[in-house]
Amino acid sequence: METNKEITALFTLIDDPDEEVFGVVSDKIIDYGKTIIPSLEHLWETTPDEGTQNRIELLIHRLHFTDLTEDFRQWSISGHHDLMLGAMLTCKFQYPDIVTSPVLQEIEKIRRNIWLELNNYLTPLEQINIVTSILYSYYGLKGGETNYKEPNEFLLHKTLEAKRGNQLSNGILYLVLCELLDIPVKAISIPKQFIVAYFKPGYSEENLPDPFKKIEFFIDPTTGQVFTHNDVESYFKRIVMTPDPGCFRPKKNKPVIRHLLQELSNCFSSDKELYKQSELKALAGLLD
Repeated sequence: METNKEITALFTLIDDPDEEVFGVVSDKIIDYGKTIIPSLEHLWETTPDEGTQNRIELLIHRLHFTDLTEDFRQWSISGHHDLMLGAMLTCKFQYPDIVTSPVLQEIEKIRRNIWLELNNYLTPLEQINIVTSILYSYYGLKGGETNYKEPNEFLLHKTLEAKRGNQLSNGILYLVLCELLDIPVKAISIPKQFIVAYFKPGYSEENLPDPFKKIEFFIDPTTGQVFTHNDVESYFKRIVMTPDPGCFRPKKNKPVIRHLLQELSNCFSSDKELYKQSELKALAGLLD
């Protein structure tokens, strides 16, 4: 009963014009944790004032963000950084109530269609041609230029829903499928691009002296187009840069998700949404 009285008292102060008072009230509400969200949502529905509604929305967002921060911390310290889970946690930043089962079912459907076409006698290029054919032709995935005005194009579930993403979200979907199918495709660190590469058997993720030679070919996840070593060398000449061996080492899943969070943060540059940019950068910082 005392708790309910305190919550009611705090709720009456949400519209206080004094920012300092609102700051204290906010912190106390946040201390209750996400169990208070339904009460805040009810308050939002019964509050006519738009300014107060905005404050309530921010409080709900802060509660979700506190929860998400802990989820990312746990993911970061876990032994296995599951790429699909990291991508789904990123989706939760914008869509905290997302249901993951439809996403998993859709990915499993694509994986199964690819798996049915694979066999042990295919060359690496033939394997990738099947992945590309199923994903881009049969399934209908499209890719476009990175557009920071479209945050949904960075999110895995929205990419699946719209069958359209950018190089990064398409690339993460490509990596997830290849991981599930035991195809040795990994992200690499080519400047200004998110490119994946098919690695030859026997590569090690650690301390490859010349990883460039351990790559069979490169794939642009925007369209699934395959590139040769000569194509990549030409790209480095075009951007007037000497490639470092580190550019061709396979990236682990944690840096891939950190890159996703950093890129997503660029979508929130307006004054009204700068707090989201700071939060995404803070999440990325947890994965350093």
